[in-house]
Amino acid sequence: MVLDKSALGAGAASRPDSRPDANAIRQAALDPASDAAIMLRVAAGDESGFNYLVEKYHRAMIHFLFRMVRNEAIAEELAQEVFLRVYRSRESYRAEAKFTTWLYRIATNLAVNYARDTRHERAAQTLYLDAPDQKTGTTPDLADDEPTVEQRLLRDERMNAIRAHVMALPERQRMAVLMHKYQGMDYRQIGEVLKLSESATKSLLFRAYQTLRDKLKDFV
Repeated sequence: MVLDKSALGAGAASRPDSRPDANAIRQAALDPASDAAIMLRVAAGDESGFNYLVEKYHRAMIHFLFRMVRNEAIAEELAQEVFLRVYRSRESYRAEAKFTTWLYRIATNLAVNYARDTRHERAAQTLYLDAPDQKTGTTPDLADDEPTVEQRLLRDERMNAIRAHVMALPERQRMAVLMHKYQGMDYRQIGEVLKLSESATKSLLFRAYQTLRDKLKDFV
């Protein structure tokens, strides 16, 4: 990923002594190899640390955003904007939450704003929830052998129904399902991104999956 350095703002490497003492204390308490510690070094002017974080999370950001906006070019543009915002906000980073929580919160806000701004322009969305389960590696409702034509038609019908019903979920439920199903994020992490308690996040996901089960009962 190549970022437009002119858009980043100047002076990142020129003010290594401008950080508040509190950040230096936090950095000293962190594992120096952790993302949070690296981001604090970015705040202190470490350009190489920023490049490392971009390389580490670039593809994950595109994949996450693509599932939100269903357009690869837009997902790449939004991913670029995510990292621009990370860089511009480097001096306000405090490592009070996991770096990934902060990163996904920025990405989620951008995707939500994009969706709201372009709602009238977007075509039908595509979402796949039939990916292999991350824990078991199995794919639900699919035979191990080559499916017949009838089985393929039924599978396609089921997936089309899933796409429609997931995209019809309320906004926060839809985002929570995406983070839970595809990013492997736990309740606490999703709650931090959405600014919800862990119990509220569990309730949110329970309602989302219950709605999907009710809507998709004919396909189960």
